[in-house]
Amino acid sequence: MLTNIAYVLAGLIGAGIIVIGARALWSPRAAVGFGIPNTPVEDRNFQSWLSVKAVRDIASGLFTFILMAGGTPELLGWFILAAAGIPVGDALIVLRGKGPKSAAYGIHGVTAAVMLVTSVLLLAT
Repeated sequence: MLTNIAYVLAGLIGAGIIVIGARALWSPRAAVGFGIPNTPVEDRNFQSWLSVKAVRDIASGLFTFILMAGGTPELLGWFILAAAGIPVGDALIVLRGKGPKSAAYGIHGVTAAVMLVTSVLLLAT
């Protein structure tokens, strides 16, 4: 039962990051929701860097689905645990950039917490 819940959470995490990456590719304005003040979404150089991030987001989501399909719960758990460092880093970036604490903790912090819970559920099976 807990493994099924963990797999559903992992699937939501994977799908969510794919959607975030796709949105960044097709609508750079989506980057404003990340939490960095004065995000220069109209700047072509920024859009290029955002595209780099977007492709990596999509790949991260695909890795999740690959591990769900062909790996063990333990391997998926370790991957999700390692990947939880990404939203922790994102939260620190938002805070360092004097962005809204609501974005740092409410978006990135909650994402990291859900990923940690998911990894614990997977590793405990």
